[in-house]
Amino acid sequence: MNVDEILAGMAGQAVLVVGDVCLDRWCSYEPGLAEPSRETGIPRIAVTAVECTPGGAGTVASNLRALGAGRVAVLGVAGDDGHGYELRRALQERGIDGSALVAAAGVPTFTYTKLINRGTGVEDLARVDFVNACDLPAEVEGAIVDRFRCLAEQVEIVIVSDQAELERGGVVTDALRQAIAEFARTHPRTVVWVDSRVRGEQFRGVLVKLNEEEAREACGRLGVGTDYEALRRHIGHGTLILTRGARGCVVVTESGQTVVPAQRVEKPVDICGAGDSFNAGASLALSLTRDPIAAARFGNLIASITIMKPGTGTATPEEVRRQAGHERFPIH
Repeated sequence: MNVDEILAGMAGQAVLVVGDVCLDRWCSYEPGLAEPSRETGIPRIAVTAVECTPGGAGTVASNLRALGAGRVAVLGVAGDDGHGYELRRALQERGIDGSALVAAAGVPTFTYTKLINRGTGVEDLARVDFVNACDLPAEVEGAIVDRFRCLAEQVEIVIVSDQAELERGGVVTDALRQAIAEFARTHPRTVVWVDSRVRGEQFRGVLVKLNEEEAREACGRLGVGTDYEALRRHIGHGTLILTRGARGCVVVTESGQTVVPAQRVEKPVDICGAGDSFNAGASLALSLTRDPIAAARFGNLIASITIMKPGTGTATPEEVRRQAGHERFPIH
């Protein structure tokens, strides 16, 4: 199956992205306007322009839409606040269905505020994050689980984006993890793809993708050293994928471990969001080819395009074709 065939098949794929749907606010500031406050004497950061994009699970969704996935919906929590409004608008502008977002009064919209020096184009000040540090209200958690059970029945791919690093406040709770495991067990043809920053070992019966550091930490919490095969068996799925940046990724299966090299990229512009673009490309390719090695190769291809763009870039089908030519992705 070659790149053109994979890209052509994407229009028939419906995807649900569930988890921490965030808002990225890219705030350009003017250093020359940083005069101190008259009241406090503290220098101000003079923001002169703001661009809002979907972040976290929303970045995965943006990549899916840019690649040509037929229908993309997100399921998560958005606060009843200005950031929630900006998030919904950013999703709508990209053709992403945000109607399943649960509106939660009193819960802040998960937001990354990034301060970009207008003179240099570099993010050089501390990021300001709006996070929820409390358990989700029971009615909000229940609504998410109920909506997941309904919406997951309607798609070919479920992608779980477990971004929250605090012990409390994230969308992917124990109850949602249990619902995901139950769905995966009863729907073996649906690709259930999980990316989790600090809880990878807590998922069951699903394909988990972790970066190398996250995988080592997951193994450490299990007390198995760096035995990735033991981690795969613990999760209980036939495939575990470990990404390693410029060194590509490792696909761990019952047959052993396969290193899938990355596309060589000279002087990447911004690696932020590379994992999310890998998730989008690889999950789509896996659904179409049923081959985790081919999926990993395609995911690497997509990431090699997005890291040449500032911020959390996406890849279009035209860019994918130019990058790959007509390289074949065989099904074994």
